[in-house]
Amino acid sequence: MLNPKKISMSYKKYRNNFVNGTIIEKRKSQYEECKSEISIIIESNNVERDHVLLIDLGTIYDYHLMIWKEEVLVQNTNRIEGLKMMYPDVFYQCVSQELYSIRYPKATVDYTFMEIIAALIHFTMFGWQREEEILFEFIAEHIGDRFLSSNDWNKHTWFLLELYLQYKNKTLLGASRNVYTFVKKELESKDLRNDLLPDDLGIYDKVLKCWSTPIEEKITALIGQMINYHSELASELGKSIEFGDYRYGFYPYEILFLIHVRKKSGLPVPQHFEDILMNTPEAKMVFKDPEPYPEKDPLLVQIDSFYRKNYPDYFLNQYGEELFQ
Repeated sequence: MLNPKKISMSYKKYRNNFVNGTIIEKRKSQYEECKSEISIIIESNNVERDHVLLIDLGTIYDYHLMIWKEEVLVQNTNRIEGLKMMYPDVFYQCVSQELYSIRYPKATVDYTFMEIIAALIHFTMFGWQREEEILFEFIAEHIGDRFLSSNDWNKHTWFLLELYLQYKNKTLLGASRNVYTFVKKELESKDLRNDLLPDDLGIYDKVLKCWSTPIEEKITALIGQMINYHSELASELGKSIEFGDYRYGFYPYEILFLIHVRKKSGLPVPQHFEDILMNTPEAKMVFKDPEPYPEKDPLLVQIDSFYRKNYPDYFLNQYGEELFQ
């Protein structure tokens, strides 16, 4: 049973973390520190220390995450420039990781599976088709190996991936349903950790079976169950594993993506919601179709140029300067 008062208090705590806390200024300060670190490596063309650049991509992501939270939760606007600048950083983290696969064979990745899938579905919602296709190819190549860290417990992440596959008529490891079970077998075959993968997707299994139903009442009822699932976990902010963190706790992007694919498929969607979760500034964001690309982060541009110059086989050299513009 949902406890509205508990959910309301958790959301207030979630929002106040950015309004009253120092976390935004701390991330901005870390970003400024990155500038000098990146400049020293690039100006000296120090390829022996360029693994630091890969780590710094994570700091750039965190900086834009804070910009987005400041836009929607502190300034209470529907600006999404920070959100749009987060996911190119994840994209570059993924494609740049391959540079280090031989030099640092035992190194672990810094980005998470949840962030990669979030980037994929946001590229889809933004209408950034080239970047979406490249990122999906990366996922298809590395699903089930150590470069994707897919030993992930988040049921909504697996839901988003399967909804994407079914919407786009694609497969991973030959499957578009119960993909996590195929990934588990793949991880087992490579003696990689797989103990965190879910045994089922709960409410998301029901939605995946009916996501394309033309009956509005049916999808409305299922979305209602998704809202309850998300809200119950978010009300345990800081405690629950899924939706318990301060970055995505009250951002219902799995529901927004479902609504997006149904709209694009010409299917009816609910027009109004009464609950807290679907009435937060993050849930109320409206994306253009397509969204204009944001101005590239200057530090990201420097790192990308460094890779292109020093590594002729750098994956993105084949695309010239056409991405994200």
